[in-house]
Amino acid sequence: MQTSEIILPAVGEPESLQLRSRELPLLEPGQALVRVEASGVSFAEQQMRRGKYYDMPQFPFVPGYDLVGVVEELGGSGSEHGRAALKVGDRVAALTKIGGWADRVVLDTADLVPVPDGVSAVDAETLVVNGVTAWRMLHRTAKVRSGGTIVVHGASGGVGSVLVQMATAAGIRVIGTASSRNLDAVRAMGAVPVDYRGDVAGEVRRIAPEGVDAVFDHVGGPGINDSWKMLARGGTLVSYGSASTRDQPGSGFVTVFKLLIRLAIWNTLPNSRHAYFFNLWAGKKRRLDAWRERLREDLVQVFALLRDGKITAKIARTYPLAQAAEALRFAESGQAVGKVLILPTPER
Repeated sequence: MQTSEIILPAVGEPESLQLRSRELPLLEPGQALVRVEASGVSFAEQQMRRGKYYDMPQFPFVPGYDLVGVVEELGGSGSEHGRAALKVGDRVAALTKIGGWADRVVLDTADLVPVPDGVSAVDAETLVVNGVTAWRMLHRTAKVRSGGTIVVHGASGGVGSVLVQMATAAGIRVIGTASSRNLDAVRAMGAVPVDYRGDVAGEVRRIAPEGVDAVFDHVGGPGINDSWKMLARGGTLVSYGSASTRDQPGSGFVTVFKLLIRLAIWNTLPNSRHAYFFNLWAGKKRRLDAWRERLREDLVQVFALLRDGKITAKIARTYPLAQAAEALRFAESGQAVGKVLILPTPER
């Protein structure tokens, strides 16, 4: 069986991406051949093509942080697939970090999470990495309760748009920052929109004079100081990226290290505020089975919100696999509301 896939050969512009075909390995027990229906473009790929993602593989490699697809073949007997209880024809989701930009992939069945009946591949794909990230930051890290107030930076983006909807569904008031062109979209999701080019800290203090319960900051850079100052007593800052330094020269590892130091210093101050750096992959190397089980639990919760209509899929644009460069370019343009998707094979 052959696969068509996108290769990121080295640091370069999106147009440096290459489409190639190769033979897939034979399946081993506990593995599945998945026909990829949808993958996505995340901030990770934007950093990777610049060589700045702090935990990226060596070039060349296939990008693609997550995917949704259909099981076409299973290796070995059914007993090797454990509690996954998969069968050919099942629609599944996977968090891959790399490898998703392909029309077929071989994955361990333990990494596959069933997609509920009635949920399309494209809708589900908007919520794999983005949904789990939003769910964990809101409910496991910040633990914001109904009636609280939060700030979501980049509220029209992939993670931000999911986070806004999840918080609103949980009875949490949301202040969402975005560009002027996307403020109406943020308002439509139920958040109070704030133009990120204005006096964000001042506007937040006007809306929430005592400060907010949590700030979710993917921007990093100098602006994270304002995020810290927005917090009420007992509030939580969750940092999960450094978008402001995307185009600056230097190592991605150094950028993250400096951010971690700053957060650690803030946590030593004599106050009741807290600062965290969110890492979706924390604990995987030490406790793989527990990490997989937690991923399954959280993604089931996220898919249930989608199935029940409590959140909706926000799809910015879709592109075929051969147009991955255009997809990446658009994701970096700042115009996307929701997630940019790559569709290697159509839904059936």
